[in-house]
Amino acid sequence: MSSNRKIEILVVDDDRTIRESLSFLLNRKGYKVALASSDAECVELLRDRLFSLIIMDMNFSLTTSGEEGLALLRKAKILQPETPVILITAWGSIELAVGGMRLGAFDFVTKPWNNLLLLQRIETALELHKHEDDLAETDSFDACGIIGKSPIMVELLEKIRKVAPTDASVLILGENGSGKEMIANAIHRNSRRRNSPFVMVNLGGISQSLFESEMFGHVKGAFTGASSNRIGRFEAAAGGTIFLDEIGDLDETSQVKMLRVLQQHTFERLGETLPIKVDFRAVCATNADLPKMVAEGSFREDLFYRINLITLRVPSLRERKEDIPLLVEHFLKKYQQQSCEKVRISAAAMNRLLSYDYPGNIRQLKNIIDRAAILCVEGVIEPENIDFEDSRVSDSKTEIMNIDGCTLEEIERQAIQTAMKQFDGNITKVSSSLGITRQSLYRKLEKYGITI
Repeated sequence: MSSNRKIEILVVDDDRTIRESLSFLLNRKGYKVALASSDAECVELLRDRLFSLIIMDMNFSLTTSGEEGLALLRKAKILQPETPVILITAWGSIELAVGGMRLGAFDFVTKPWNNLLLLQRIETALELHKHEDDLAETDSFDACGIIGKSPIMVELLEKIRKVAPTDASVLILGENGSGKEMIANAIHRNSRRRNSPFVMVNLGGISQSLFESEMFGHVKGAFTGASSNRIGRFEAAAGGTIFLDEIGDLDETSQVKMLRVLQQHTFERLGETLPIKVDFRAVCATNADLPKMVAEGSFREDLFYRINLITLRVPSLRERKEDIPLLVEHFLKKYQQQSCEKVRISAAAMNRLLSYDYPGNIRQLKNIIDRAAILCVEGVIEPENIDFEDSRVSDSKTEIMNIDGCTLEEIERQAIQTAMKQFDGNITKVSSSLGITRQSLYRKLEKYGITI
């Protein structure tokens, strides 16, 4: 990797052993390395020449508070604001890394670090901080079925193009039905991991009691009912990408476990003490307001910084109505392929579609078009075929009062099924709408055999 010789990395640590080990590791990968053992030496080097990356120990000068490390980070960001900084800290003082991320650090690793993971994060930082003219214009990009020519979608696709080839953790924010899963798939399909597994997990559908078994796997006899060995979702994603949807639904205990595996890429199967190391890329998604949850204390700040190295916000359909004609054309083509019936839409019907705000986003638009294609006369969708009523948001509790001739259990089952459909299986929202706890909802789902 002789091409890396033009990339110079500054390593800042007062421990000579760490400086030398990092220098050896980076030199072997072809990087040019500069070493600083003190605050003054670091500042002098930063004033003297421009670095591509800085690796800095947050427990600088062997302090327990880490204030010297934070102070040095502030100086580094003033002297070289565009240079990415990767922090090193002990697991027990991970809050220092969180403080550093607030000050503008790019990423953090904990001691003892895994060399492969550290090198991946270094490469990710360097790739993401390339100048635009360094990016290969000839790189092919697969939009993976994402449709949109509006400025906001063009900008989003460009971000995906830039982020996908790296191993950066990505947080996708957006309303239900806006296409977060398609964005995650596009990231995977345009990455170096495209030929490895893409594992999708709806975290809102996994109870706290099943979290470890589902995510980490278990061995035979680990608990009642564990009749055979089973690999977890992280192990299934080895070499590829794991898509963690609805991460905002994780309870506090599961958040701690999730942070550890995302930080260390190491876990143990239930019933086994042998640690398993897995190489994966994490892409997370949620429709929740995570910064607000962090402020309220319901979502861990350190986990928040670990998952949102890069944040992509998927616009709602009402924010990009100029894309509606393209989406309608796409849905009609799919309908024609499935039904062998040619259907077109009138200008008046299109104007009606453009006048609506779509609380259910693209998913709702597709349902409207599919229904209109079935109901239209002579293959032409007219305004009277466009029905927005079936997509209206309803109150599940009110609907219970309108069901006659049913037992209480039938009413409850129907209410849960209605709420599950209404909120796309989001356990937090379903339990809130029904006025019951998440744990109670899981029991009722199991009782009535309702799948998530």
